[in-house]
Amino acid sequence: MSKKKTFLLVVLILFIDQASKIYIKTHFELGQEFKIFDGFRIYFIENEGMAWGAKLSDISSLISDSSAKLFLTIFRIFAVCGIGYWLYQSLIKNTSKILTFALTLVFSGALGNIIDSVFYGILFDGSLGQTATIFTSEGYGDLFHGKVVDMLYFPLFKGHFPDWLPFFGGNYFSFFDPVFNVADMAISTGVGLLLVFNKQVFPQS
Repeated sequence: MSKKKTFLLVVLILFIDQASKIYIKTHFELGQEFKIFDGFRIYFIENEGMAWGAKLSDISSLISDSSAKLFLTIFRIFAVCGIGYWLYQSLIKNTSKILTFALTLVFSGALGNIIDSVFYGILFDGSLGQTATIFTSEGYGDLFHGKVVDMLYFPLFKGHFPDWLPFFGGNYFSFFDPVFNVADMAISTGVGLLLVFNKQVFPQS
């Protein structure tokens, strides 16, 4: 991929990601759901932590939610810088197109979620029981303490495990439970490409 195509792809992913998040924030209340069709819904939630909604403060009671959020955001910034440097080097060295494309997806997605974490706390007011207002005078949080907006929900299958199944028999299950966003899709696709095309991307000498 050329530098121009890479830049345009980054801008496109960021635009779609942020446009969808801003629309959801300003048109949905937290927890509001809209059914598109069976198996796909728009479901507005906010993620305060890592993947799957985990938080560093869940690991140790010695870490406050605020400190954990700040640490996680700073870590994400360093990670994005590292991925950006890797992407830049792949463009300079004209490496595998698959590697460049995958890194572009991961970088764009990570940057999209970083924008939420860094700025959304001061750009928006709260979404609980109301639709948020952008560029508000009083944000719901501080700089570096924003929450990542998720809205894509695919509850494809749900029901109960057969009674004869050991350990899980009779238990209720739902697939697919995680709620995510466009940035998450870009990251997952990029990582998936690196795993599937591992030999082409990282050829052994």
